[in-house]
Amino acid sequence: MIDLKQFISAIDQIAEEKGISKEKVMETIEMAMAAAYKKDYGEKGQNIRVKLDPKTGTAKFFQVLLTVDESMIFSEEEIAKMEAERAEREAKLKGESTDDSEKVVEDRRSMQEELEEEETKDKKFRFNPKRHILIDEAKKVKSAIELGGELLIPLDTKEDYGRIAAQTAKQVIIQRIREAEREVVYETFKEKEGDILSATVQRVERGTVYLDIGKTTGALFPEEQIPQERYRIGQRLRVYVVRVEKDHRGPAIILSRKHPKIIAKLFELEVPEIATGVVEIKAIAREAGSRSKVAVYSSDPGIDPVGSCVGQRGIRVSAVISELGGENIDIVAWSDDESKLIASALSPAKVLNVDLNEVHHIATVDVSEDQLSLAIGKRGQNVRLAAELTGWKIDVKGTAPVVTEKEKTESEGEETSVESSETVNEEKVEIPEDVVKDEETLKEKSE
Repeated sequence: MIDLKQFISAIDQIAEEKGISKEKVMETIEMAMAAAYKKDYGEKGQNIRVKLDPKTGTAKFFQVLLTVDESMIFSEEEIAKMEAERAEREAKLKGESTDDSEKVVEDRRSMQEELEEEETKDKKFRFNPKRHILIDEAKKVKSAIELGGELLIPLDTKEDYGRIAAQTAKQVIIQRIREAEREVVYETFKEKEGDILSATVQRVERGTVYLDIGKTTGALFPEEQIPQERYRIGQRLRVYVVRVEKDHRGPAIILSRKHPKIIAKLFELEVPEIATGVVEIKAIAREAGSRSKVAVYSSDPGIDPVGSCVGQRGIRVSAVISELGGENIDIVAWSDDESKLIASALSPAKVLNVDLNEVHHIATVDVSEDQLSLAIGKRGQNVRLAAELTGWKIDVKGTAPVVTEKEKTESEGEETSVESSETVNEEKVEIPEDVVKDEETLKEKSE
């Protein structure tokens, strides 16, 4: 008899440590007991099930039979054909090349799964009296049973098990608990796809960085890393969860530092207005490690979306820049007016005019000659990011400053005024003739 207190305590401890439900732990123990029973007292092909009562600590053992009819059973001819196909596939599998390319490995795995599969798409079975029972026979035992249902035949309860059976039960418990733990981890992180996590660098292997993200390890592949960024063991950083996949070794969690959406999530942490939805990030264009442009919008006219993201003395945007290793971030105001949006996206350059070609989706932008290099940016980066942000192909042209009639009139007026002033000055300093003659007379006498 099981010590009930110790039994319940052990279940609670396992459930708490592994983060899985008590029901899952109970199911695992039942499967382990069924495996041990089959090892010592069962027969080959039997399907044993155990029902464990946690209140009393007692266990009941059953043989499970699946109810079938003639249409669900393979005929002798079908079995012979399947055996021939199986032998052919086995021969092909053995004769495969030793090439370890991804395609060959995948083909081998697929064929192996086919060889191990016992049931077809039509749900037909090879009749086994230890696993199946005809529906007519089953109704004699349990009249309410339906086709495809399970008939439970009680078995004698056994309390003494050998060393091998106990070892089998232990292995089943370890394996099932591990599988349940992996499933919990998968479900937990599947919900975090598209979010950011705080992680610690665990190790670096062949360019791939493995990070501790809590209950498991995530992978930061080279193509998801910021160029020129270096990682050291124990370093803490934030990463974006790109996707979570199931793998035979457990959940595979793909992380990124390069994804544009990591910027949106970082601003969401730093800017309360974005977290509450008052300010919205409309678009992001990024060249990781170098420069990014973020277009923001607020439906509340009383809130400046750009100022909210920049923060007092730039403290908010500085926090994001620091997290991304000093990457430059331009924050521009979003506008439904395409011309205004394109002009803003080309900041810090000042735009004179924007001409939109709706047919070819090309925007021709005029800037002054001294702003041309600023608008294009180093190696065309500024205009390239602006085009990505707005979705328009942008053609930047440098033009001479346009002088308006008013400016021209004012300029001409200034020139006339200056000339008049010079004339007046010249008249003021003109010397009379009689004064000149007196000076010449005095000069002659002195000589």
